[in-house]
Amino acid sequence: QVHLVESGGGLVQAGGSLRLSCAASVSVYSFSSMGWYRQAPGKQRELVATISRAGTTNYADSVKGRFTIARDNAKSTVNLQMNSLKPEDTAVYYCKVVTSLSTYWGQGTQVTVSS
Repeated sequence: QVHLVESGGGLVQAGGSLRLSCAASVSVYSFSSMGWYRQAPGKQRELVATISRAGTTNYADSVKGRFTIARDNAKSTVNLQMNSLKPEDTAVYYCKVVTSLSTYWGQGTQVTVSS
């Protein structure tokens, strides 16, 4: 069983920045990939960014150039640096990790961007 704890959400004005962090209860080397997803009210959950064990990153077109995903192996965390935030980035952000056996989700953290 893997436990994920997310932190760093909050309220920010448009153009501001936030840094989300997801701490895993096991080494990140256990995961084939780690990532962040988000779900806005009335919408489906969507991919924001992922990072593979090899360090390959993938971003949604809507966040490219503004968000950066990074993995801290020593702290067993995956972080999402979000810059130039827009009101349309408002959502609950979820951390997701994938192992060879299963997929795990965090509880979510709210990000609200005011205009």
